[in-house]
Amino acid sequence: MRRPHCFMPALLLLLVCLSPLSAQTPISPLDCKCVVGTPDFEKARNCSLCREAEKHPPDVEVFFLKDINPRKPNRWLALWRPHLEGMHNLHALSPDQRTRYWKAAMAKAEEMWGAGNWGLAYNGESTRTQCHLHLHMGIFITAAENSKFKVVSRVEDFPAPQDSGVWIHPVGGKFHVHLGEQITETVLKR
Repeated sequence: MRRPHCFMPALLLLLVCLSPLSAQTPISPLDCKCVVGTPDFEKARNCSLCREAEKHPPDVEVFFLKDINPRKPNRWLALWRPHLEGMHNLHALSPDQRTRYWKAAMAKAEEMWGAGNWGLAYNGESTRTQCHLHLHMGIFITAAENSKFKVVSRVEDFPAPQDSGVWIHPVGGKFHVHLGEQITETVLKR
């Protein structure tokens, strides 16, 4: 005789309770007060990437950092060095700046993981935990591919979403650009 599956809700509750307590809460655009020299800038967790940016010379546009999250050992970040207002959004960059940013991240990703193996992800504003503009870089998980993409031939044509994140990966000399999601970095190998 089979046992009833009444233990499943209890197991699910146990798993939720045992999940990492260090999970971060997304920040509100109003909570992004990372102005150099202010107490928030010096101490706030959501300003830690802003503090990293200050360690680089002002003439550097893009720099790269290994993700310090121990649960993401294969991830890197591409950071836009200059500070922007508020949430440091991708759409706040000019088209030329965005193109240079994407190209720098793509070149580094290809150098690290080879042509066709990488992906870049920009989380939407409602799920970000850091103010400073950054792209997640890593090995693209091919099983994450779905049919909701636009084929783009040129980096200059990548969109700059205001209401969602974006993730891209190379396919046959072009790019699949996925929009409409807030959490995008999950398409990259941890």
